[in-house]
Amino acid sequence: MHYDYLVVGAGIFGAVFAYEMKKKGRSCLVIDKRSHIAGNIYTEAVNDIQVHKYGAHIFHTSDKEVWDYVQQFACFNHYINSPVAVYKDELYNLPFNMNTFSKMWGIRTPEQAKKIIASQIAEAGITEPGNLEEQAISLVGYDVYEKLIKGYTRKQWGRDCKELPAFIIKRLPLRFVYDNNYFNDPYQGIPKGGYTQIVEKMLEGIPVLLDTEYKDFIKESGGDTFGKILYTGMIDAYYDYCFGALEYRSLRFEEEVLPNCDNYQGNAVVNYTEWEIPYTRIIEHKHFEFGKGAGTVVTREYPASWQKGDEPYYPVNNEENNALYQKYKELADKESCVIFGGRLGQYQYFDMDKVIRCALDMSKKELAAL
Repeated sequence: MHYDYLVVGAGIFGAVFAYEMKKKGRSCLVIDKRSHIAGNIYTEAVNDIQVHKYGAHIFHTSDKEVWDYVQQFACFNHYINSPVAVYKDELYNLPFNMNTFSKMWGIRTPEQAKKIIASQIAEAGITEPGNLEEQAISLVGYDVYEKLIKGYTRKQWGRDCKELPAFIIKRLPLRFVYDNNYFNDPYQGIPKGGYTQIVEKMLEGIPVLLDTEYKDFIKESGGDTFGKILYTGMIDAYYDYCFGALEYRSLRFEEEVLPNCDNYQGNAVVNYTEWEIPYTRIIEHKHFEFGKGAGTVVTREYPASWQKGDEPYYPVNNEENNALYQKYKELADKESCVIFGGRLGQYQYFDMDKVIRCALDMSKKELAAL
C-alpha cells in the first residue's frame, strides 16, 4: 500500500498528528517499538486503579484550545496537583508557599517569611552564581535549598549541585500565600479511566504496528511506500549518532501492588528530597481518581543515568548538548520527506499540553503545504 505518512511513534505527538491527518483524508501507518500505544502517558488498570506506568502525568494547560481539544477523547476530573515533600522526619507542602515556610520556621505571615529568605540570601552574598548550588541559594536562601532542593536535584541529575551549571535553575518560584496548587494553569485534571483511552480514540481506524523498530521496519516493509515520515524518536539515533550521542536522563520504576492496604501515603505524589533515599518520589495512583479501586498501587521512581539502548526520558539541555542538537537539526532541516516531532525528535522536554500544541501546529503546517 501507499500511505501519505509513516508515523514513527504511537505516543501523544504521533497520535494527534495521525488523527488530524486522517480527518483531512490523509492516510497514515503508525509504528511503535513498544508493545503498547500511548508512549509515556500509557496507563493500565490494576485492581480498577489506573496506573501511570511511566511516572505521574497530570494534565494542565493555559491553552483553552488544547483543553477543549482533549475533551473530545476523555472526561477529565478536577484533580489538582498538590505534592508533599519529605525531608528526614519533616513533611513540607509544595510548591514553596506559606504552608512550607510556616512549617520550616514556625512563622505565620508573608512578611516574616520574606525577611528570613532575604536575610539568608544577603548572608550568602552571592552576586555571580558559578554553579547550581550558588544559584539556588541566591534565589531562595539556605534552608529551602538544603532541605527541598539539594538532595532531590542531585538525584535527578546524578551529580553534585556544585558540579551543575547555574543556568539550569533560572528561577525558583516562591509563593507567599497558603496555596498548595502546584500549577498556575486554569485547566487541570486527570482523565477518568486513564490516558490510554485518549490515544486509542485518536488512532481509531488507523493501522498501527507495535513491537516494530523503525530501521528494521524500513528494511522489511516490502512494497509499502510513504509520501513522508514523521519521526518522533531520538533525532541522534535517526542519524546513527554521526555527530555523537545526545545526553539524556533515564528513570527506573519499582511498582508495588498492596491489596490489603487501602491508603498508603494519603497523597498521589510524595517527593523524597534527601540524598540518602535513592528514589525521588512515591506515586500512589488511586489518588489521581480520588480513591477509586481496591487496595492500592504505589510506584517508586528512581532517576538513572542513560546509556544507548536505555529509555530516554529527559533531554539534558545544557549548552554542549544544545549545540550538538543544532548540528542534527541542520541535517533535519534539509530533509524533504522527513519531519521530526516530540521531546526526542526535537530534543526538548514538553509538558503534555505543549506536545499537543506542537503536533497540532505541525499538522496544520503540513496540510497548508499540500
